[in-house]
Amino acid sequence: MLLASVNLNKRLGAAGARSNLAAWLREHRVKVLLAQEPFKPVDRTPPAIGGFAFAGGDGGLAVWVSEDLLRPQVSSPRPWVQRVELEWLVVLQVHLDAYTSTNRAAQLAELREMAVAEQGRPLLICGDFNLAPRPEDGMFGDDPSNFTGEAERTALRHLMQGASLVDTTADEVPAFTFERVFSGKLSRFRCDLALLSDHLAATTTVTADASVRTAPGAFTDHSALLLELPVTLEAAEPDDVLFALSDLTGEDVAAPRARKEYQPHKTAMSRQAPSPASRAVTEHLAASLGVRTVLDHGCGRGADVAHYRAAGLEAEGFDPHTAFGWPRPDRAGFDLVTSMFVLNVLPDPWQRIQALRDAASFARPGGHLVVVTRSPDEIAKAAADGGWPAHHDGFWSSESKGTFQRGIDPHEVTALARQAGLAPATSAPTLPLPGVCHAVLLKPEA
Repeated sequence: MLLASVNLNKRLGAAGARSNLAAWLREHRVKVLLAQEPFKPVDRTPPAIGGFAFAGGDGGLAVWVSEDLLRPQVSSPRPWVQRVELEWLVVLQVHLDAYTSTNRAAQLAELREMAVAEQGRPLLICGDFNLAPRPEDGMFGDDPSNFTGEAERTALRHLMQGASLVDTTADEVPAFTFERVFSGKLSRFRCDLALLSDHLAATTTVTADASVRTAPGAFTDHSALLLELPVTLEAAEPDDVLFALSDLTGEDVAAPRARKEYQPHKTAMSRQAPSPASRAVTEHLAASLGVRTVLDHGCGRGADVAHYRAAGLEAEGFDPHTAFGWPRPDRAGFDLVTSMFVLNVLPDPWQRIQALRDAASFARPGGHLVVVTRSPDEIAKAAADGGWPAHHDGFWSSESKGTFQRGIDPHEVTALARQAGLAPATSAPTLPLPGVCHAVLLKPEA
């Protein structure tokens, strides 16, 4: 799904700018538009954009979505920040104070509190920050600008560290998103930013498009940020669509698919023998970590639990699919919790983080988790061979069954695990598991 974030400099009320914007949105197949300063006065009726529905906001911050999609939940915690829910992803659209460093630093501190309050949910913070994150990101003539103070840069760093965010456009050579002549000198800033949860960086493409302010069809004085996000938005009901986007483009658009119910339990294998991953745990890991008690979290039908017990370990199983017969244990404090091929069947990063948190809740402080996933290469090949439809950051392995698959490498597992309060177990041995991915994680002492 392509999302655009741009400061429109209050120009949307002009027919020419509005027409140019609509043409640009169609050309790039944008599905969600986040606009800072879209129109004036701030309380006027939002101007219509062909092919898009207004989803919420005012002349300070506003959201439009393609008319073939359901409108997301939109709220405004503060006049300078807007919260948008795009399926599993939370977006905080911002337009920070344009005049004083003190106000921006205070807003960034407040934004950090908002981000932390999301409790690890995947997050995008984008918009016009009115600051240069690094000295080289703000120039006045040939010298660094003094417009941005150290206090706000420090507050920005604290925001990114506290919410595990990455500055997606922080290239070595800045791509300035705003340029204007002041007092005879060219002022250039990389002030339009997209801060993204670190575990999403590998699956999200972010580009700055300067044509919206420089080309013949320009409609603003800021570059637009285009974000290709691993999110599949729900289609609108036919009665919610005023007219189809195909009416504007002349292209045939496939009918929207009915909403599918996820049924990850249908990926569980009927094993007559323990999995290679569970054998690797007992043969290569249990003794070195002093493991005596094990919980298999997402155990399916329980073949691996039987293996752990046969190996002399005190083992329990849990699977949320009640028909498998492994209810939630009454105890916690296990030396080891295993999660075998669970994360890769969950359809979004937020569910994966929640699953890891739940698994971690059963481990003792200082205990370990072993997470095993199917590899990106394996899933990519299976998807190509089977013609699997893309969905979120992976694929429907069977739309009729409601099953999903995504290949997840150890780096991504570790990034997700940090959101669940876990850390890499650097001293643990590597398991001999060719063809699949795994990570050994530590639950820190309290």
